[in-house]
Amino acid sequence: MSYVLTLVASKKSAPVTEKHFRTISNIIEHYNLKFTSDVIWLCKGKAAEASISGGSQFALVSHLRETLAKDEIDFFITKNERRQKKLLLADMDSTIASTETLDELAEYAGIKDQIAAITQRAMEGELDFHSALRERVGLLKGLKTTALTATLEETALNPGAEVFVSTMRKSGAACVLVSGGFTFFTQAIAERCGFNFNHGNILKIENEALTGEVEDPILDKFAKVNFLEHYIKDLGLTKDDCLTIGDGANDLPMLKMAGLGIGYHPKETVKAEIANCILYGDLTTALYAQGYSTDYFERL
Repeated sequence: MSYVLTLVASKKSAPVTEKHFRTISNIIEHYNLKFTSDVIWLCKGKAAEASISGGSQFALVSHLRETLAKDEIDFFITKNERRQKKLLLADMDSTIASTETLDELAEYAGIKDQIAAITQRAMEGELDFHSALRERVGLLKGLKTTALTATLEETALNPGAEVFVSTMRKSGAACVLVSGGFTFFTQAIAERCGFNFNHGNILKIENEALTGEVEDPILDKFAKVNFLEHYIKDLGLTKDDCLTIGDGANDLPMLKMAGLGIGYHPKETVKAEIANCILYGDLTTALYAQGYSTDYFERL
């Protein structure tokens, strides 16, 4: 099995240099690893990679995170085989979209802080997802659907989202948006970004107002894994053909299941368990992690 180590600079970081690879070469020797190729540039000063003799060890991951933190450079250690993925399954809130849509919706009910506090605890894995979702939606009972429309209009995509998804599709990947949020938002965000499919929870609405309830079944972390398994089977793929990306505790099972699971600006729970994380860069960083050069990116 061969592996690749990739370094990617963020917009605010120092550029990636050959010196970074020399520093890392000295570090990985302590973990009985070595580079087995020259440095290949995917974008000069922005992203580069080199083959490495072994895979991730969490002690090494922690060491590299600490070393590269001062320059705000992201890194990935990935298998070289099936590196460019054929299925993308992405979380929506705080991953593809820049906000937690339920929290923003709560602004119109005047209880954003109350709901955001519950969301934060749920994303860190401190609360049961089902109970937390029902509690938050219950607090929105009676809110007019005009608030949904207004929230959607104000929802921005995270930097690089459209280029990320469109480049994956250009390479032949199926792109799926799966969220513990709501179909009112997933359908629109999926269309905006170019996803092939989308899935989310369904809010109950009567007389143009929220009833405070969510239709069963609730999509949670296990639902994301179920969708991942469904698309793997439907498309005749394997786990190694898949890239999953998300930020919260409910994303952990799908991140661990895929050939490449990436934490995007992750909560501490995710950061502690997922080796490949985008801590500083935008979503196009996930393209470099697969070995795509900037020249291949789909320009919009």
